[in-house]
Amino acid sequence: MVNCEIAACAILNRVSHPPKVKRFFVIISVLGDGGIWYTLIVMLPFLYGASGITTSVSMVKVALVNLVLYKIIKTLTGRPRPCAVSANITLGIAPLDQYSFPSGHTMHAVAFSMVAIAHHAELAWLLIPFGFLIALSRVILGLHYPTDVIAGGVLGGYVASTLLAS
Repeated sequence: MVNCEIAACAILNRVSHPPKVKRFFVIISVLGDGGIWYTLIVMLPFLYGASGITTSVSMVKVALVNLVLYKIIKTLTGRPRPCAVSANITLGIAPLDQYSFPSGHTMHAVAFSMVAIAHHAELAWLLIPFGFLIALSRVILGLHYPTDVIAGGVLGGYVASTLLAS
């Protein structure tokens, strides 16, 4: 399984070799660092009033749970990033931390998107493709394995679903 993932990472990483493509995915990844989500959290009350405040509070709750869960799992698994395992994978942007599993960017993108869309369905056209691009950027830039991104998405979805159900 590990060899298949390294091969998939190397193939996707080659996509980032043209400078314009790399720049695009670096921008997506940097936006996924949190800035776009924090901006959305601040803007929702202005756009939607009381409903936006409720959504923003839910997004902050999801962020806190995700952060704790993410830190614990990263520490317990200690999975090295693909760029540290294979010389065929070039790092497209500096990682925010040492370990690969799970993808925190994907975890937050899925969770934030689910919460925002649950309250404001009209945001789906923007948030779903953006979340997908964030997840894809993490593999293309040599930071994560596909399973890191899948696990991040599943965990983020679980956290958001749990919060929305309560």
